[in-house]
Amino acid sequence: MNKILTALLALGFTSLTFAQTLYLTADAMVDVAAGRLVQNPVLVIQNDRIERVGTAGEIGIPQGANHLDLSGHTLVPGLIDTHTHLNADATVHGYGRFAVSTPRAAITGVLNAQVTLMAGVTTVRNVGAAGFVDTALRDAINEGDVIGPRMFVSGPSIGVTGGHCDNNLLPYEWGVTSQGVADGPWQMRQKVRENLKYGVDMIKFCATGGVLSKGTEVGVQQFTFEEMEALVDEAHRLGLLVAAHAHGTDGINDAIRAGVDTIEHASFIDDAGIRMALSQGTYLSMDIYVTEYILGEGEAAGMLQESLDKELLVGGVQRENFTKAVRQGVNMVMGTDAGVYPHGDNLKQLARMVQFGMSPMQALQAASINGATMLHQQENIGSLQAGRYADIIAVAGNPLEDISILEQVAFVMKGGVVHKTP
Repeated sequence: MNKILTALLALGFTSLTFAQTLYLTADAMVDVAAGRLVQNPVLVIQNDRIERVGTAGEIGIPQGANHLDLSGHTLVPGLIDTHTHLNADATVHGYGRFAVSTPRAAITGVLNAQVTLMAGVTTVRNVGAAGFVDTALRDAINEGDVIGPRMFVSGPSIGVTGGHCDNNLLPYEWGVTSQGVADGPWQMRQKVRENLKYGVDMIKFCATGGVLSKGTEVGVQQFTFEEMEALVDEAHRLGLLVAAHAHGTDGINDAIRAGVDTIEHASFIDDAGIRMALSQGTYLSMDIYVTEYILGEGEAAGMLQESLDKELLVGGVQRENFTKAVRQGVNMVMGTDAGVYPHGDNLKQLARMVQFGMSPMQALQAASINGATMLHQQENIGSLQAGRYADIIAVAGNPLEDISILEQVAFVMKGGVVHKTP
């Protein structure tokens, strides 16, 4: 079976679907729900979901059944990246992005979606895309026109005039304002309603300044608490989760008080913010790998010197606070900011999560079952259990011994469809 799959994929088949029940075996499986490694697993897959999970001693494989044997490999749930920008090109930043049209960004998204899936990320939360190109990409993937991960999308990020989610690169006479700009509580509610009108799954707003925006201070709060409270109230009333881009302490704390579901970046989170996140169950999505790309490749990619200087200020502190948040037991998910750095390198984040305080199992849980729970999708994705979608990846070796082997995913299945084999 393995040789047949490999040969078909080599001939140009981009995915392979099994018409009958499939028995999937391997040397081991990471059970993120129980926090343990299972030897000699057998997964029974029917259509797009896992029907049964056991071991070779518990589940027999019938004569003549479809059997895919991944000997030498460990099975892992398809991983979840909670902070991506699939329609962004990591090699084009700063003023270079004015040359990228909305249609071109849509095409870029198609390319990046496939690269992301092949890297072992089977679900993403796409947090910020102009022109609702992310909703179109999600729909194209769901309808089978495009190969890519499951997508939960925000559409244009909401921000205040002149803030991180506005476009501040051109002078006044050009009249450039980003789609998501709003000021005042009622405009916040209107923007939430507008984004929902065009098909978003969630809302993302910029509570503080950012690294890659011109003229904003990363630590400065941009939204008032009243604006945040109105936005979150409107989003939650309409059934939408809310992510807050927030580097600065005050903006983080007010966003948590306002009831956001996740804090993105959380660079300058303080002890009070950690206590509030713990008490309210707020998730932190801290992109602690991306600093290496910004400082190493950012200038060549067109990032402003101002942005490089801000990253020097932010990167080290963010990693220290990541360690502190992990030790305190805050809910953590994996968010990479892919699109700022190259898509397909998403899982380099895992090694940094381990380096700065997590065990390999904790990092995998953050990138799987925690992300699924944050998305309220734990009954569908995030673990290898009966009833979940058959979103499964595999690596040669044991990722609990060396988490970095997940940077070389050998096998990818999404919804029972094989997209990559060893």
